[in-house]
Amino acid sequence: MKSGFVSIIGRPNVGKSTLLNQILGQKIVITTDKAQTTRKRIKGIYTKPEGQIVFVDTPGVHKPLNKLGEFLLDEAKISVPDADVILFLVDGSEPAGKGDKWIAKNILQTNIPIIIVMNKVDKIKKPEKIEANLLTYKTLFEENLPVVRVSAKTGRNIDTLIKNIYKKLPQGEILYPEDVVTEETMRDVAQEIIREKILLNTSDEIPHAVAVQIDNYYEQEDIDKIYATIYCETKSQKGILIGKGGNLLKTIGTEARKELENIVDKKVFLGLEVKVDKDWRKKDTSLKNFGYVEEK
Repeated sequence: MKSGFVSIIGRPNVGKSTLLNQILGQKIVITTDKAQTTRKRIKGIYTKPEGQIVFVDTPGVHKPLNKLGEFLLDEAKISVPDADVILFLVDGSEPAGKGDKWIAKNILQTNIPIIIVMNKVDKIKKPEKIEANLLTYKTLFEENLPVVRVSAKTGRNIDTLIKNIYKKLPQGEILYPEDVVTEETMRDVAQEIIREKILLNTSDEIPHAVAVQIDNYYEQEDIDKIYATIYCETKSQKGILIGKGGNLLKTIGTEARKELENIVDKKVFLGLEVKVDKDWRKKDTSLKNFGYVEEK
């Protein structure tokens, strides 16, 4: 039997979280088309008779603009040394860019086995274009790395990717019980789902300026009662989040509540309020309060 950790590394919006959800056959990581949707390392646990793969989804690697950005970059970097295999996920519909080159040079200079995973190749019709793009990624490394072309959205070639991962994993017993799919608690899940609905219903700076904190989570037999606070950085952002007559906040709450009810399979009461924490992305105390601190 084989078991080990597999880190998923790549630029923002290349499909890391979508890939992990596709592999697991269920949603454990929120996904949107906004950069910085993933803010923390999240483990997804895939168990089959061949063994157990503990995937580690990481924030998209980009140049940090504030302390939150520094935390996101650290989350990606930290996942590399402990990995048994690294998936370098790239957007195969375009050639390697500056971000890919920076990742290869600054994060992926390691002896840990790396698989280049070309996502979104289904967007290209001409095979020669795919090959040309592939070459730009392969030349980022001195050794000849294996390549798997996938579609995280449709699931194309996921089985081939899994086979390639198992080939490179060490022998070992499973690390988690067979029925465990993630380490995330329902508090974690609720926090992320609320944030996802904010990202999906807002634009411009709002998605990046928002943090969500679960103040209380009461589990009862017939209903879960969740009280959460949405933090933003300015009064104008607060006004946008609440919306005219409270309409946007109501929409966010309704969408989050419905998804949470599907997960817990019972009624959910979700109470939301919005508060301002000026420039929280630049403040150590606020980052710590919201859980954006490096684990020692």
